[in-house]
Amino acid sequence: MRAALLARYDTSGRALPWRVRPQERAAGTIADVYAVWLSEIMCQQTTTIHAAPYWHKFLEAFPTVTHMANAPRDDVLTLWAGLGYYARARNLHKCAQIVARDYGGVFPASEAGLLTLPGIGAYSAAAIAAICYNEPTNVVDANVERVIARIFAVETPLPTARKNIRALAATLADPGRPGDYAQALMDHGSQICKPRNPLCTDCVWAAPCKARALGEPQSYPRKTKKPKLKTRYGAAFVLRRADEVLLSRRPDT
Repeated sequence: MRAALLARYDTSGRALPWRVRPQERAAGTIADVYAVWLSEIMCQQTTTIHAAPYWHKFLEAFPTVTHMANAPRDDVLTLWAGLGYYARARNLHKCAQIVARDYGGVFPASEAGLLTLPGIGAYSAAAIAAICYNEPTNVVDANVERVIARIFAVETPLPTARKNIRALAATLADPGRPGDYAQALMDHGSQICKPRNPLCTDCVWAAPCKARALGEPQSYPRKTKKPKLKTRYGAAFVLRRADEVLLSRRPDT
């Protein structure tokens, strides 16, 4: 299964601006940890297509993590406008300052070390460590959860199944080419094993897929029904003076 997935990635993997393809790495190109970190934070709750232009703008404004650390936080927040979930931008700046101050501008070279930094969770730490440092890690995001749930026909619904899915994903993770495998698996979930209308006829893992054998791949992963929320109503008051609007900045907490 690993060999088949990696063979597909070698020939058909997505070309992303922050990604070093196997052919490029063979020619001597190495992954830029700062650029990969930036892409991972941006793509946490944003599509790669929407994040790419912002990634380019950030690298132009802040060529290194030290440049970002030395910039006023408001400059980072202003450049982030449009990506949403502003806690990510605040953590981005805070993380840059810690890396510049405590690590001499060099990111920790392990999954465990990366996990100590603000804004870097289990998935991001595993992905950065695998892609940049070739550390054998178990990279599991929403795409990977879906793929693994279908391969093993995991009946326990999410989010309860997360621990089990992660353990199952670990049985397939490739210790030989961890970075390529992680990216290949993410591509597979994004392009082939899609949430709706998965391309099973084009899937290199079709044969061992239990959900496909059951004839219902789209029903996996199972999900717990969310309770219907009550509609709530509120009022907003805006204080104006001539053409000015008076504001108060919400605290980070």
